[in-house]
Amino acid sequence: MKVVHIMGSVVFRKKNLSTMAPSWAGLFDHPHRATFFRSLDGVILGVTIVLALGGLIAVFSASGYTANVRFESSTTLFFLRQAIWLAIGFSALFFIARIDYTVIQPYIPRLLLGCLALLGVVLVAGVENNGARRWIHLSWFSMQPGELSKLVVVLYLAQYVSKAEHRMTKWQNGLLQPVCVVGLFSLLLVFEDFGTPVVLGLVLFGMLYIAGARVLHLAMMALMVIPPSVWLIARSPERLERLSSFLHPEADPLGAGHQLLQSFLAFSNGGVFGQGLGLGGQKRGFLPEAHTDFVLALIGEELGFVGTVCFLGLFIVLLLKGFRVAAQAPDMFGRYLALGVTLLLGIQVLMNAGVVSGLLPTKGLTLPFVSYGGSSLVTSLMAIGVLLSVARQRVGKV
Repeated sequence: MKVVHIMGSVVFRKKNLSTMAPSWAGLFDHPHRATFFRSLDGVILGVTIVLALGGLIAVFSASGYTANVRFESSTTLFFLRQAIWLAIGFSALFFIARIDYTVIQPYIPRLLLGCLALLGVVLVAGVENNGARRWIHLSWFSMQPGELSKLVVVLYLAQYVSKAEHRMTKWQNGLLQPVCVVGLFSLLLVFEDFGTPVVLGLVLFGMLYIAGARVLHLAMMALMVIPPSVWLIARSPERLERLSSFLHPEADPLGAGHQLLQSFLAFSNGGVFGQGLGLGGQKRGFLPEAHTDFVLALIGEELGFVGTVCFLGLFIVLLLKGFRVAAQAPDMFGRYLALGVTLLLGIQVLMNAGVVSGLLPTKGLTLPFVSYGGSSLVTSLMAIGVLLSVARQRVGKV
């Protein structure tokens, strides 16, 4: 009987291992590559590929003059760099998509600590550019820990809210912990740039609200953020200059207001159908950062109103699919993970579009998948990998 009992125990364990959520060995849960690709959400993957390739073309068009004149290099400098990061990003996307998302949970605390350590390194030894300290420069590449931190914070919030959803109406043992964690990240990030803390704050509010937090508590949190935000803006000449140029760009057309005015001019030049791919004039030294934060303005000039709407329409399709994946997730962690990733990407798109159109002050936020920048591109594609992982497990696929 003992032998039977022991053997039964062993058999039980083996069955458990084969039916439970896959571990890192679960990378091979689909032995045939074709089976794995058929399991991916075609709309999410297809839209992401179109946006990323469209962004690569936009970067090539926007950056040639800058590479040639400012860096005295080949006009394909930024294009080739972006292509390399694109390959790395899609490798990370497929790697993550093949893993069962539940495997990530035990590693989330370590990821949080790792990101906090990297943000600390940025504060001590980071490189400053355009008034923002965001980069860690190594011998052959640079990275922005703030970009990775956004995704890691979403992972943490999804894990916490999924386990504490029934406590979201309470402050001390419900809302306090995620607010403190996001507050700590924001405190480190606000010395590097102002845009990322705003994104994290909006993602936090969105996820807590959907989880059932009281509007009164969220309103009180928002009011508490206002005084330190005003103080941080008031003590920073760069932020004051950005705010002033946002309110009255015409007051300093050759200085603080130059970039926004040139963005307006790019959209105006584009008209309905644009001047043609590669034929925009603002990228020739008139519109600063035409290949990074303001790449949407270049798209507006070369592809016109129609092209801009098509790009933004692709983002809308992606976000709607993200919310559908969240609604069909098989568990609460998957639901809030898909929701958080979708909110993160959606908020960044809205804020970037708001900046280039003059509806929001300059934040230094890239347009996901489209703007030049390795850290932003790879992190955005990793986020899609997480979304695809949840989509593979969802109930009632459509």
